[in-house]
Amino acid sequence: MISLHLRKTFRNADTPFSLDVAYEIGDSQKHVVLFGPSGSGKSLTLQCLVGLTRPDAGHIRLGERVLYDGAAKVCVPARRRRIGYMFQDYALFPHLSVLQNVAYARTGCWPWRICATERSKAQAMLERFGIGHLARHLPVQLSGGQRQRAALARALNADPQLLLLDEPFSALDPLLRERLREELLELLADLTIPAVIITHDPDDVDAFAGGLILYDHGQARQVPDYRGARRNFATAGQCLRHLQEERGVARQRAANPAAFMPHSARPAAFAAALTPRPASARAEGAAGSW
Repeated sequence: MISLHLRKTFRNADTPFSLDVAYEIGDSQKHVVLFGPSGSGKSLTLQCLVGLTRPDAGHIRLGERVLYDGAAKVCVPARRRRIGYMFQDYALFPHLSVLQNVAYARTGCWPWRICATERSKAQAMLERFGIGHLARHLPVQLSGGQRQRAALARALNADPQLLLLDEPFSALDPLLRERLREELLELLADLTIPAVIITHDPDDVDAFAGGLILYDHGQARQVPDYRGARRNFATAGQCLRHLQEERGVARQRAANPAAFMPHSARPAAFAAALTPRPASARAEGAAGSW
């Protein structure tokens, strides 16, 4: 199970931003999708999870392990968190071979000094993803699908307990995206660890969402039964738009609850302000204003 409560505020930026999210991902949810507009805090959440960004407060628990606890002043370094992270643009080192990239998770700052054991492990991981014959190639020599497989192999070579995928298809054209979506589904099906996937594509939500978490303006809401909700709509886009609109109404209700009260239950002054005045009263008020 993953349990997190994250608070992070950027005050010095041109556009101040605050992240305040709290939710749990159960063991039954093997694949969870974070969905929402750009700038809503999805990637920041992954960066806090993997240890690249330190929250201001809160906690992160992965199973029985506490990775971060602001109150207890616990912050496990990224290299010890055992979380695989596939970056949005794959972030393969251009000067290293494919095998060196995959082995980097275990060799660190000395990728050219790969012992026989680590070389064998990295090669086995490449073979698992069907690109063993490309071990000596540089990333620039790979196709989009091959780069994705190499990046995923590197993320998994560290024996992670959790896999994070940040928009794995954003850099691909539509036809290639569809094919690689199917390939990634097959690859993930063989894994025994949970995966958290960021996407802006409703088709990705349909394909991967064992669980769905909607992000908006630095806040998050879990959708308890996306599959059940999805059956009521013709397309994934229509379903997600409906869920986001529900979230927007809920946020407005929380900000101004009186506006959503029945007329009879509203405070007298508020109700009076919303009650249309007779035309004669409006005319008198207009005349008096002159």
